[in-house]
Amino acid sequence: MTEVRSHSADDFPLPMLRDVKGDHTISVCIPARNEEATIATIVSAIDEHLASNGHELVDEILVIDDRSEDDTAAVARAAGATVVRVADILPSQGPGRGKGNVLWKSVAASTGDLIVWIDADLTSFTPACVTGLVGPMLTDPSVAMVKGYYERPEIGGTGGGRTTELMARPLLATLFPHLTSVRQPLGGEYAARRDILEQVPFSTGYGVETGLLIDIAALVGLERLAQVDLGVRVHRNRPLDELSVQAMEILHVGLRRSDIEWQPEWSHVLLRPDLDPVEALVDERPPLITVAEYRP
Repeated sequence: MTEVRSHSADDFPLPMLRDVKGDHTISVCIPARNEEATIATIVSAIDEHLASNGHELVDEILVIDDRSEDDTAAVARAAGATVVRVADILPSQGPGRGKGNVLWKSVAASTGDLIVWIDADLTSFTPACVTGLVGPMLTDPSVAMVKGYYERPEIGGTGGGRTTELMARPLLATLFPHLTSVRQPLGGEYAARRDILEQVPFSTGYGVETGLLIDIAALVGLERLAQVDLGVRVHRNRPLDELSVQAMEILHVGLRRSDIEWQPEWSHVLLRPDLDPVEALVDERPPLITVAEYRP
């Protein structure tokens, strides 16, 4: 079975990437909701080490503010990012809900032909996250998408990657076994070419990473995917009851893309004893090339 090619972020030093960048433009997009505690450190590191001071690799740092109730927007702007409210992007399409909705809108709001996504709650961020993700695409024009992978240490006795191990890996192994060599299918640090992202739908919830992985692999072939070791990833671990609905969103994405006949009675409402029902976000945003308001 073909495996996704693997690299290390160390394989792509900044001077080499500047030399091979050519006419490419790079947008780093950071979806954020109530992340004032971490967003400035991430934006400042990208700005200082990759976008200014003679290091011009990144052309745009874009924070998509998803209705934050804290000072995320002001803090990110002060650190050097362009901040756009999610409701102001493709307004005719409605504000929408969910992480995948924000990622879809970030493609529309950004200008780069290479788009890098970084989660806003990282406390382990280094500029190598960005250079590692764009490196395979800048050095090999055949690479269409790059997934980050990393070590996830325990925090307070709770390890990261629980939804990956309990839902994503079993789902991929069962229905999409050609993708099982992807080490972090749900990781929020990844990059892709705009012309590829424009052609695929985006699940609006936390199934977005699974959907993009499946759809892009189907569109371009496994040989055009790559993954890069980004070292150690530390971020906020969510409580178990929040992971249940995320797992349900991933399940729906997988079922919709499988050969299993979709049953309209299958619920997208998570029901659990002694807890309120929770609606999983399973709607999908269409490929941007089909949206009249979108202009790349």
